[in-house]
Amino acid sequence: MDKRVVSGIQPTGNLHLGNYLGAIRNWVRMQDEVAAEGGQCLFFLADLHAITADIDAAALTANTRTMAAALLAAGIDPEKSILFNQARVPAHPQLAWLLNCIARVGWLNRMTQFKDKAGKDREGASVGQYAYPVLQAADVLLYQATHVPVGEDQKQHLELARDIATKFNNDTGVELFRLPEPMIGKEAARILSLRDGSAKMSKSDPSDMSRINLTDDADAISQKIRKAKTDPAPIPDDPAGLEGRPEARNLITIYAVLANETPAQVLARFAGQGFGQFKPALADLLVAELDPIARRLRDFAADPARIDGMLEDGAARARSLAEPTLAAAHQALGLCAW
Repeated sequence: MDKRVVSGIQPTGNLHLGNYLGAIRNWVRMQDEVAAEGGQCLFFLADLHAITADIDAAALTANTRTMAAALLAAGIDPEKSILFNQARVPAHPQLAWLLNCIARVGWLNRMTQFKDKAGKDREGASVGQYAYPVLQAADVLLYQATHVPVGEDQKQHLELARDIATKFNNDTGVELFRLPEPMIGKEAARILSLRDGSAKMSKSDPSDMSRINLTDDADAISQKIRKAKTDPAPIPDDPAGLEGRPEARNLITIYAVLANETPAQVLARFAGQGFGQFKPALADLLVAELDPIARRLRDFAADPARIDGMLEDGAARARSLAEPTLAAAHQALGLCAW
């Protein structure tokens, strides 16, 4: 079987530079690399996962379209990849129920992400939040994924998916599910607020000057970088010179990620200069990268019917891939739905 990569992202509104550098740009690169190898990527908007938290129906619908528009604007190509939202493929929750009956409570009790999110109010958490990793397992096992991109916080969930797949195969005597391998890429840079180097860039920050929105035009980007918090010391020639200077480190990191360079390479070029000289160069780099995306994003966002049509096309392709696995799972368990 050729390489098949499956990855999902929760739909969020007010997308910013941190979202783009943390996930979206990596998906575009992954798509092109996997396609060049003759493989296939399935990218989905995890709207079913999103409802495990507080639900605002109108916001979820809008955020799903916004995230789809951002992915398309950034370079996800429906001709190369399959792009859809979970809710359009009923096989996701259908398989998740079957896998819930295979997974063990003890396994889920060990999931550290649930413990972190639920905190002290575990009794008040939703069952969906508790069983979240089982739906994640269904997301990838449904398509016989060969590889799943994972960060440090998701490794445990992929291990759970492999455990569930193994138990299903052993319990039923049917080698149905492929055990997906982790795809561990270069760790995404942590992009911080432009106003506070101790906080991540976030849509929830009340100050719009704290972030670069993907919808910002060239003037807005330049203004925000010009006013970004820094310190009066010059740019050092070595990364060690950024210790204790979180705002300075953040701007250097952003430049390095956009330029596909190391921070050391960026520092070597700008060493000795003040941030008054560095910021225009960073703004130019950001505008060159983001302005075309912002224009395409606005075009997509202005035509929600077009986005819905593309998501439905992707979902139809996803459903055709999912149906044989779901049918085989029903048969292996003795269910007569097929």
